[in-house]
Amino acid sequence: MAPLFHRDLGGTGNPPLVILHGLLGSSRNWQTAGRELAETYHVFTLDLRNHGASPHDDEMTYEAMVSDVISWLDALGLPFVTLLGHSMGGKAAMLLACRHPERVARLIVVDIAPKDYFWAAHRAEFAAMNELDLTSLQSRAEAELRFEARVNDWAMRKFIATNLVRAPDGGGWSWVINLPAVTAALPALEKNPLGKDERFYGETLVLIGGMSQYVLKEDEAPMRVHFPHAKFETIPASGHNPHMETREAFVRVIRAVR
Repeated sequence: MAPLFHRDLGGTGNPPLVILHGLLGSSRNWQTAGRELAETYHVFTLDLRNHGASPHDDEMTYEAMVSDVISWLDALGLPFVTLLGHSMGGKAAMLLACRHPERVARLIVVDIAPKDYFWAAHRAEFAAMNELDLTSLQSRAEAELRFEARVNDWAMRKFIATNLVRAPDGGGWSWVINLPAVTAALPALEKNPLGKDERFYGETLVLIGGMSQYVLKEDEAPMRVHFPHAKFETIPASGHNPHMETREAFVRVIRAVR
């Protein structure tokens, strides 16, 4: 597979920070927070496979994502980085840190735990995306209206619609993500990617959205089994996306990790 797409958000000369986005996201979602973090780090944001501008492939597993990121690190000559992963990207980052600890100076996991999830909302969102008739679609705003029957959250409807792109000639719409592959992989992506004996002994920060239900108090002890030096910090006012919902507090916490 061709190399992953990335954005270099600045900070040349600072220690490298590599950011892995969540499900249905992309490097684009991290540009504002990433540029602010460039005062402290040299910030790179990646598009994971089947997302954003990165290549599409039928395989959509955490092992494949880790392999992609290692290949990207090698291509850019980055032997040792601070690795930040959010949601799905957090699971990929945890797996990479456990299997390639020599590449990770420190690990930052944003609002996700190494456990199995099942979110009915994800099923509804993917159903809405797969049901959308692209041949008759006129705009992203129209797509958001069509999503209303299945997706209650207006912000989520807007987020999903960011994955729609129009042909350069102004023609029809298409999905920028590999929708069939990601849809088929959803049950596997919700699973815990870590084996019971996998460990990362390096510095680890788990950043939790206080209004999110992704990481609960009872998840902390099991997480320390895999990450013995994990520290947990909560941003009380944030939901699942602290880099957007409470960006100032998020950036302050990440800058302090260095």
